[in-house]
Amino acid sequence: MQTHSEHGPALWYGTTILAVRKPNKLVVIGDGQVSMGQTVMKGNARKVRRLAGGDIIAGFAGATADAFTLFERLEEKLERFPGQLQRAAVELAKDWRTEKYLQKLEALLIVADKETTLVITGMGDVLEPEHHVVAIGSGGNFAHAAALGIHQYEDDAELVARKAMEIAANICVYTNTSFTIETLDL
Repeated sequence: MQTHSEHGPALWYGTTILAVRKPNKLVVIGDGQVSMGQTVMKGNARKVRRLAGGDIIAGFAGATADAFTLFERLEEKLERFPGQLQRAAVELAKDWRTEKYLQKLEALLIVADKETTLVITGMGDVLEPEHHVVAIGSGGNFAHAAALGIHQYEDDAELVARKAMEIAANICVYTNTSFTIETLDL
């Protein structure tokens, strides 16, 4: 994901976050590369983490500080609506779209619990994937396509996610193979 600054050209490029759901397991995986322009600034960032006491896995693409702000807001919504990820996500998306402070945040989120996987955007979208695979970030389309191709032939969600991310990392220059993986048994 490329973000744009009001004060100049695009500086930060994204990442790749992928969620894969199978009947017995949910996997959210992200790479660790942080780039500024054409320079790799860090190779082992953690862009996937657990929220709500470990019941929800979230990953972000975009500006790190912006994503952490959104994670904090999502946690507040989850406290207000415990066990209701979709409701909390919709409330976050409404705030993100309408509050001037939040409108400037440049990130995308994938959030998932045992029942639901969602993508939350700053445009007010809360999207549930049609298939059991979704990806965001600069390498998102590569990881998504690879995962869809593997998903129907492989029962192991983690294996699908790893193989798809390896493919994305071989194609997208803003994605590396320093993966962070979080799983939920379903």
